[in-house]
Amino acid sequence: MKSILVAILLTTLIYTSCTKDSFITSGNAVLNTSADTLHFDTVFTTTGSVTHFFRIYNQNNQKLRLSRVALGGGAGSYFKMNVDGTSGHEINDIEIEANDSIYVFVTVKIDPTAADLPFVVQDSVNIQYNGNQRWVQLQAWGQNANFIRSGLVQGHVTLTNTKPYVILGGLLIDENATLTIEKGCRIYMHADAPIVVDGTLEVKGERYDSTRVVFRGDRLDDPYRDFPGGWPGIYFRATSKNNELQYAVIRNAYQGIVAENASVNGNPKVTLRECIIDNCFDAGVLGVQSSITAQNCLISNCGQNILLAYGGDYDFTHCTAASWSNNFILHKDPVLRVTNYIKDGNNILTANLDASFTNCIFWGENGITEDEVVTDKQGTAAFNVQFSNCLWKVKNDPANIIGSNIIANAPPLFDSVDTQRMYYDFRLKAESPAIDKGINTSLAIDLDGNDRNTGLPDLGCYEKK
Repeated sequence: MKSILVAILLTTLIYTSCTKDSFITSGNAVLNTSADTLHFDTVFTTTGSVTHFFRIYNQNNQKLRLSRVALGGGAGSYFKMNVDGTSGHEINDIEIEANDSIYVFVTVKIDPTAADLPFVVQDSVNIQYNGNQRWVQLQAWGQNANFIRSGLVQGHVTLTNTKPYVILGGLLIDENATLTIEKGCRIYMHADAPIVVDGTLEVKGERYDSTRVVFRGDRLDDPYRDFPGGWPGIYFRATSKNNELQYAVIRNAYQGIVAENASVNGNPKVTLRECIIDNCFDAGVLGVQSSITAQNCLISNCGQNILLAYGGDYDFTHCTAASWSNNFILHKDPVLRVTNYIKDGNNILTANLDASFTNCIFWGENGITEDEVVTDKQGTAAFNVQFSNCLWKVKNDPANIIGSNIIANAPPLFDSVDTQRMYYDFRLKAESPAIDKGINTSLAIDLDGNDRNTGLPDLGCYEKK
């Protein structure tokens, strides 16, 4: 009897030992990591080197072989890696004992003074085993800046122009808060970072390039620097009020400016003065039953430059909305669409609309739309839409509007349009039909800060000198 028990015990020990020494090959093998992202939260003041680590756990009762652990950026990555004592950008056939783990050390070394670096340097560690893949994301600051992660503005806060700002995870301006952004500030937005305004946003840029306030994505390296949709945009919600943006430049967002709901007081919800909104994947300016005043603004090369829906109160003076198809965005929607309704499932909801457009240009080329200005009325809600001294490109005249002194289908003759080089200059040539075709308004300057003609001003955001 004892000999039988000893034999059984020996057999069990031998089986257990063999099992632990063998490799699990099933696709259901369990693997975990101690982190899914490594954040190198260091502001580099000189050439910086920071090391972090994570662990890879084999939670199986057999050995696990990792067929590949590699940096996504390969040998050119800013990150360096050491896996279980072996350094390199790719390590193969790494064994982890049953119910054991290994360490992966990651180092980043960056010269933050290199102007062509993105503000946020990213890569990933790719782990392959038994036909499966896992990733651990890597993220480090690339340049000197003020970094804000999931910021909340309360009270009265001012951003100064001593260093750029990089926003990760978004920025929320509380209902009773005011954020003031001084001239010359550069605001770089990560892909997950909208600016959401429940309170008040004041942007106080000035006329020169160095003193304008710029909002754009945080990827400055090619080819990402010119991609539209690189960050969500600026959203003014129901309680937001008294927002004023002057000499602001908003580039490469998904939606540039979005204003929702009517003003909560007698002032426009959003006032845009001498602003540029460019290369937004969806809408440049989107108003939904809201209140927007725009003066001397350029809205260019967006999926939908200006979309005003579900009524509201809008006033656009000396604005240029222009689009050309390019390598990133097909020009397939009008540069201006105005409606007094939205669709909610099978229901159509309407609201009163008052909109005026004075001394504006609405033009597009190299696309598939024939009407650059489209107005659409539903139901019995008020629809008061007026165009005075505007130039537009249309095949079918906009419906239900009042128009006077309209120049139709005469090319405005912009200074330069080069879609291959992504270079656009929407100032007017000397022979443009838009010169001296405006009516006098209260606007004494143009988008460049130059004086308007005291007689008959030019159409659009620029005055020809």
